[in-house]
Amino acid sequence: MKTAWLGTFAASALLVAGFAQADAELAKKSNCTACHQMDIKTVGPALKDIAAKYAGEEGAADKLAGKIKNGSSGVWGQIPMPPNVNVSEENAKVLAEWILSLK
Repeated sequence: MKTAWLGTFAASALLVAGFAQADAELAKKSNCTACHQMDIKTVGPALKDIAAKYAGEEGAADKLAGKIKNGSSGVWGQIPMPPNVNVSEENAKVLAEWILSLK
């Protein structure tokens, strides 16, 4: 029984890691990494800083998905984030949820 449970746990961990990697690739393909890095502020805030700012906020994923699609200004300084019209609504939501999962 222990072996089956450990196998299930290991498979789940690999699946989650695979999704996280896929979402990081989506961020790269969507050109997010041109302005955002994981741990350091570049043109835009670090992705982990964004996750910390919106941690526990109700509706944060939808709010961030909207900012990804429509752009934003004034939240992190004077440099505006332009709209990313090449990202679908679905992918914007995936990206927002991935960002919020970062610690």
